[in-house]
Amino acid sequence: MYGKSPMRAVLFLLGIQLTALWPIAAVEIYTPRVLEAVNGTDVRLKCTFSSFAPVGDTLTVTWNFRPRDGGSEQFVFYYHVDPFRPMSGRFKDRVVWDGNPERYDVSILLWKLQFDDNGTYTCQVKNPPDVDGLIGEIQLSVVHTVRFSEIHFLALAIGSACALMVIIVIVVVLFQHFRKKRRAERAHKVVEIKSKEEEKLNQEKKVSVYLEDTD
Repeated sequence: MYGKSPMRAVLFLLGIQLTALWPIAAVEIYTPRVLEAVNGTDVRLKCTFSSFAPVGDTLTVTWNFRPRDGGSEQFVFYYHVDPFRPMSGRFKDRVVWDGNPERYDVSILLWKLQFDDNGTYTCQVKNPPDVDGLIGEIQLSVVHTVRFSEIHFLALAIGSACALMVIIVIVVVLFQHFRKKRRAERAHKVVEIKSKEEEKLNQEKKVSVYLEDTD
């Protein structure tokens, strides 16, 4: 076969080599994995990605939802050149596009959270020729109040320590200021007393000299 068509054989072998050298196309997706939000508020479902191929008009983003208590998967949002919101279902008029494909951000906003919004939100990105890769997941928990996490406690501890240090510095500065002020007042009093004593001595000397002259 190669003898009849040497050019075809060369192209075939070159194609095999280029295929071996070409990197595997796969989209990497990044999500917070676990998210907690208060009932009745809005939440941003963050999803970013990285891709070997440049982002263009072929980019597609699909958001779906699986309820925590079971049930079939539900459509949440779709993006391809323009955003497409659901026309019916639980997410109608409650989800908007908040991404920027040029910055590899395909996040969405979910409004007016309800307790039945608890579940898993999946973010799937395809950027041909990068069409494979894991689907990003976010486990959303809708609660009455947000619980303090370790980060919150750490931030509170650091904030309290900083506030305490500021208070200590202010107290030390004020203490030194009043201490210097008292020293200055004492020194001023000493000078006044000395000046009065010297004035008194001068007056006594003048009296004694006057008495001597009169004698």
